[in-house]
Amino acid sequence: MSSRVKLSFTTIIRPAALCAALLLSACGGANSVQRGLIYDPHEQNNRGTHEFNKAIDRALLSPASSGYGNVVPPEIRDRVGDFSDHLSLPNDVLNNTFQGNLAGAGNSAARFVINTVVGFGGFVDVASLFGMKRHDTDFGETLHVWGAEEGPYVELPFLGPSTSRDTVGVVVDIFFDPFFVVLKEPTSYLSPAAYVVNAMGTRYDYQETVDSLLYDSADSYAQARILYLQNRRFQLGIDSVPGEGEEGFDPYDDPYDDF
Repeated sequence: MSSRVKLSFTTIIRPAALCAALLLSACGGANSVQRGLIYDPHEQNNRGTHEFNKAIDRALLSPASSGYGNVVPPEIRDRVGDFSDHLSLPNDVLNNTFQGNLAGAGNSAARFVINTVVGFGGFVDVASLFGMKRHDTDFGETLHVWGAEEGPYVELPFLGPSTSRDTVGVVVDIFFDPFFVVLKEPTSYLSPAAYVVNAMGTRYDYQETVDSLLYDSADSYAQARILYLQNRRFQLGIDSVPGEGEEGFDPYDDPYDDF
């Protein structure tokens, strides 16, 4: 893809993505989940996607992550993780700015400069050694700050659990990624490639937990949905789903055992 074609593509797709974000977020508000409840009107389709994701994990991601983790030393995997986080810092700058968090935006910009110059292009997180904690955010959180509702629960192919609001956020974050817009091919795909490799490392590091959730729980779809919504709502500072945080809650219990 030439730079002219790519520029034309991004010029069209970026406003379209932003319009889609505002439209879908408004639609999500009409059918928004009440605080503390699960809103999953597309459960049947979501379950089909969940089974597809499990098949992909079983056939590709799990074996690939095992091979990657067994061959690549943890020190190198850590550097890949730092580099992947580093490449997402420009998006942190943008989203913190959109949210009115200028301190977070400045922190992200400073982290990017420090780790680029002193951290060997971002392969070493020197900024954290200086006590500069990352203000990690995304456009899904930006929409939340702007007042957009969570909307229906969604399971995305390959990407897994999400909501309608966070799905829009993922799309916008991809097409607003400065590395995708500024760099020419093939270097423009450096960020997604680093994300995929880092995801394999993460899958390897949490192999037992992921395998227990996907293959040992009575209803892996319901448990993945609960855990995702609980974690995401905690990140955004809103109520969690029913049952979470209660004493004795076990994500591997059969949710239908009492019926």
